[in-house]
Amino acid sequence: MQQEDVIILGGGVTGLAAGMTSGWPVLEAQEAPGGICSTYYLHPDGRRGTSQFDGAYRFEYGGGHWIFGATGPVLTALQQLCPLQQHERHSSVFFPEEQKLIPYPIQNHLRYFSPRVAQRILSEVQENVFSASTMDEWCQHHFGQILTDLFFTPFHERYTAGLHTKIAPQDSYKSPVDIALMHTGAQANTQAVGYNTQFLYPRDGLNVLIGAMADRCDIHLSKHVGEIDVHRKILCCNDGSSYRYHTLFSTLPLNQMLRMIGLETQAREDPYTSVLVLNIAAERGPRCPKEHWLYIPESKAGFYRVGFYSNVEPTFLPTSVRNTHVSLYVERAYRGGLRPTEKEKQQYSDAVIAELQQWGFIQKTHIVDATWVETAYTWSWPNSGWREEALALLQSHDIHQIGRYGRWKFQGIAESIREGIECRIQKPSCVDSRVAQGKMRGAHR
Repeated sequence: MQQEDVIILGGGVTGLAAGMTSGWPVLEAQEAPGGICSTYYLHPDGRRGTSQFDGAYRFEYGGGHWIFGATGPVLTALQQLCPLQQHERHSSVFFPEEQKLIPYPIQNHLRYFSPRVAQRILSEVQENVFSASTMDEWCQHHFGQILTDLFFTPFHERYTAGLHTKIAPQDSYKSPVDIALMHTGAQANTQAVGYNTQFLYPRDGLNVLIGAMADRCDIHLSKHVGEIDVHRKILCCNDGSSYRYHTLFSTLPLNQMLRMIGLETQAREDPYTSVLVLNIAAERGPRCPKEHWLYIPESKAGFYRVGFYSNVEPTFLPTSVRNTHVSLYVERAYRGGLRPTEKEKQQYSDAVIAELQQWGFIQKTHIVDATWVETAYTWSWPNSGWREEALALLQSHDIHQIGRYGRWKFQGIAESIREGIECRIQKPSCVDSRVAQGKMRGAHR
């Protein structure tokens, strides 16, 4: 049995950042690091790889992952890990029946509606503080019935898998309310707003960043944790290895961590949604948008977002087809615990391709590959205390939850890296300062 003072569970970006700056060992269940930010390469003939090879398309396991909000030490670390490209967000809401694209956020671009509809929407919006109990109530109060019926309700029905009428409002910064800007947007163009108006992406692919982080870690792959005895402080993996520890930093989803250890909260567990991602390579259609991604309020197949990898970076495509083809990802949400069968996935995939072809986005497809993210988005019931109770309960057993899923809150790659870097501050006595400093220097080469 190995003895470790501190162990990090999970080799996604948070766990890698924590391991990179602390020197603590990282246990990752999969054969490659990165978590939902993993990259893979796929050839139309079915060949797969973890690095570029001739004729292969680059995809990401959980759909497009763009780095927004990177500042200060996080930005410095990223820049020294790999070359980055900066992009200005180009996203829209797509209404298929009208073949209409309205720039995001829709409320700041009301000039795309008729003057009559725009004025009716403006007469309903409210900027004042409102104590809404659900996401649906929050949208109706701030954006009014017309805009809510046109976009927010049908989009959130798909995005939250029908939970929007039951879950508490959250992440309001994704749909900022600014009545003055809305009035301006009813007449003219407005400046970009929101949390991701600019974003970064590694010039040579996300896998280069993940690989650079993993190279600076003491990472152990294919280490699926099967059992944790919190009283004896022993962790056992499915490969037969075991570790005695003092403290765990876990990036595993909060609900999964509780179940693994056998701990129960008094509060009702908060919900989550899973996402089925279809990665597609196809001939570019005559009406294929130039946007980076589209929000879809109306879809017969049931998806809520279409993203275009190759509109962000042409390097997602093989060199020979960059002028004629497109690579994209399509996302559909499911309530946590409800996973489609293989037959249902195939039926859904066929419906997606038919719909995208009908819209003129794509023509003949060359690759359609499905990936599944079990815990993709985390939500809270109104007035829930489950998250806080669960975090405190685990901490009482020397288990510190970090990261987007570990702490059950939405955040991007940059914030996840920051949280991983800072976790070593929570327990400085466990780290040999010379080792930590050496690791930091390695991360900044």
